[in-house]
Amino acid sequence: MPNLLVVDDDLSMREMLEVMLTSEGYNVECSEDGTKALRMLEKKNYDLILCDIKMSSVGGLEVLREAKNRQPQTVVIMISAFATTQTAVEAMKIGAYDFIPKPFKVDEVKQTIRNALDRKTLEYEKEILDAELKKTYHFGRIVGNSPAMMKIYNTIKQVSDTKTNVLITGESGTGKELIARAIHENSVRKHKPFTVIHCGGIPETLMESELFGHKKGAFTGAIDHKQGLFEASDGGTVFLDEVAELTPAIQVKILRVVQEKAFKPVGKTRDVEVDVRIISATNKNLEEEVIAGNFREDLFYRLNVIHINVPPLRERMEDLPPLAQHFLEKYASEMGKSIHKLSSYALDMLTRYDFPGNVRELENMIERSVAMATTNIILPESLALSTYKRGEKSARKHELLDFDVPPTGLDLDAVIADVERGYLLKALEMAGGVKQKAAKLLGISIESFRYRFDKHHLDASAKEESKRC
Repeated sequence: MPNLLVVDDDLSMREMLEVMLTSEGYNVECSEDGTKALRMLEKKNYDLILCDIKMSSVGGLEVLREAKNRQPQTVVIMISAFATTQTAVEAMKIGAYDFIPKPFKVDEVKQTIRNALDRKTLEYEKEILDAELKKTYHFGRIVGNSPAMMKIYNTIKQVSDTKTNVLITGESGTGKELIARAIHENSVRKHKPFTVIHCGGIPETLMESELFGHKKGAFTGAIDHKQGLFEASDGGTVFLDEVAELTPAIQVKILRVVQEKAFKPVGKTRDVEVDVRIISATNKNLEEEVIAGNFREDLFYRLNVIHINVPPLRERMEDLPPLAQHFLEKYASEMGKSIHKLSSYALDMLTRYDFPGNVRELENMIERSVAMATTNIILPESLALSTYKRGEKSARKHELLDFDVPPTGLDLDAVIADVERGYLLKALEMAGGVKQKAAKLLGISIESFRYRFDKHHLDASAKEESKRC
C-alpha cells in the first residue's frame, strides 16, 4: 500500500484529505506544519506527499525542496489557495509533480494522485529494466547478450565460488582471459592475486624457475632466492593461457600442483604448499593433443573439470553492435573525441565481415576508426576491413587488381575510389540497372550500395553508361 503524507495547517483540510485518501486504500499520515513534516521525513520514506504551500514557520516550498533532497523518488503535489503563477512555476522547477489550486474537486485530486503513483511505478520498473539490460550486456568486463554468452554467464555464476578447475577453449581473440577474470572476480578469491601465465611466452629454460621459483645458487645465474608465480598466487587464481604449449616436463610438475597442491622450487628439497585455483585456456583441441601424444591425458582430465567453450564472433553476430559501441565509447573517451555511434552503413559493413581475429580484431578496428575519424560518427571509410579469408595463409587483394606503383607515385585514395566506382557501375550494368541485384552481386546491402552510389555521384555516370549500352 502506498504511503502518503498530508501536510496542511488547516485542520478541516487535513481531516478531509485523510478520510478521502484512506477510503481509496492508501496509508495516510498527517502533519499540521512544515517543521513536523521534515522530522517525519527523517524517520520514514513516503511514496507521495500532498503539501500546502503557505504555512507558518517552514513553508511548503521548503518542505518540497527538503523532500526531493532526502527522498528523490518521492512524488510531491503542491496545493494552495493563495499561490501565484510565479510560485507554482517555482514549485515545478524544484521538482513538484503537479500544482492543485484550492478549492479543488475531490475527483481531480484522486485522479492526480493515481496518475502520479502510476508514473512512479513505471519509472521504478524502467530503472529495474535498465539495470537488467545492463547486466545482460555487461558481465564484469565481458560484453554480449547472445544466447551463447548468456549461457557462459550462468556457468560463471555457478562455478565462481567453487574450487573446481576450469578449462576455457575458443579461437584466439574471443575473450578467454576476460572469462577467467570474471570467474576470479566473482569468487571468494577476488581479493587475492589473479596471475596470468602465458605458457607459450616463457622460454623453456626459464619456465620451471618462473613457475615454481628457485634457491640461490641452484643454477648459473641464480644469484638470489626467487619466489615462483604459483607461490606468489597463494590463495588466488592462476590462469594458464595457451596451456597446450606446456612442455612434457612442466606438464608433470603442473599435474603435481593440481593433485597435491604442492611443488618443489628448483634446488630445494622441501615442498611448498599452495592453495590456488587453476583456470586454463587454449585455442587448440586438447583432446586431439592428447591423442597425438603432445599433452598428458591425466593432466587434461584434471584441468577439464568444467569446460567453457567461447564461440567465435562470427557465430554470435548479435553481440557485435553492443561490442562495437562499447569499444567506441571506450576509445572516444580515452582520445577525448566526441564520437557517439557508428553509422548504419558502417555497422552493416561490420556485420558482413568474417572477423578472423574475433573480438580482439573488432576492438583494434574500432580503436583505429576512432583515431582516424573526423566526424562525430564512424563512417564506412573509417573502417579498415582485412581481406583475409579463413583458410588462406595470408591476406591478399583481389587477383584481378594491378599493384604496380609508378615511379612518380600515385593518389591511393583516388585509386581506391576509382576501383569502387568501377565495381559499382559494372555490377549495375550486369544487373540491368536494378540496384537490388547489383548490391547482391557485390555482397553488400542495398543501403550500403545506395550510400556508395551517392558518395561517388554515380547517377549521371550510370545514365551515360546506359546510353552507351
